Amino acid sequence: MQDLKVTIIQTDLVWENIDANLKHFEKQLDSISESTDLILLPEMFNTGFSMKTEALAETIDGKTMQWMARQAKKQNAVIAGSLMIKDKGNYYNRLIWMRPNLSFEFYDKRHLFGMGSGEDKHFTAGESRLIVELKGWKICPMICYDLRFPVWSRNTEDYDLLLYVANWPIQRIAHWQTLLTARAIENQCYTIGVNRIGTDAFGNYNSGHSSITDATGVRVFEKAHESAIHTQTLSKVYLNKIRKDLPFLQDRD
Repeated sequence: MQDLKVTIIQTDLVWENIDANLKHFEKQLDSISESTDLILLPEMFNTGFSMKTEALAETIDGKTMQWMARQAKKQNAVIAGSLMIKDKGNYYNRLIWMRPNLSFEFYDKRHLFGMGSGEDKHFTAGESRLIVELKGWKICPMICYDLRFPVWSRNTEDYDLLLYVANWPIQRIAHWQTLLTARAIENQCYTIGVNRIGTDAFGNYNSGHSSITDATGVRVFEKAHESAIHTQTLSKVYLNKIRKDLPFLQDRD
């Protein structure tokens, strides 16, 4: 029952500029001052929440994937974040789970945000969830709007950690905070939300409010309105004790 060290990077993004964002994140990664097992980046970390799929989407062996592979190996940690991927003629908002050994898995965003941005008109929705393992932890990664749909994230696989990478605007930040807490309590797991800061090209201000919540709904970390690189140690012993003392999951539907 090993502890898991997770680092979240909350930062502004350069609109539709892949090279600038990768250069910026490389500096952020190099500034991490302690060893870690998992590094989390925001949704569409290399472009911002753009809908210019034809101009900006990359293939699964493209520049950003190669960058993630180099950085995961360099940091000796899994790196996860989403980007636009073109695959078999379709475009996906795809979260990449890149390991230090250069193997990877991916999750395609299931719930596409059609209000305002029209994400549903530019991208194809994913059809299946992803459960990955790291140091004995079962982890379920998801993307932004997925947070609003509790059935999709229901803990039927006894996962230990639920992740959301996002570009979530400040006008609905109370929803973000409340739903992250709800997902942690109802699924009896650690829940992490990683959001960007800054204003995008649509005029949406993103306040961050990236956070880590334990399985009782207690928020053990949160940061708003400024850049942050934060590493948190998650305890499997503590999580198992919560589940043993209050075995809610055994009564799930």
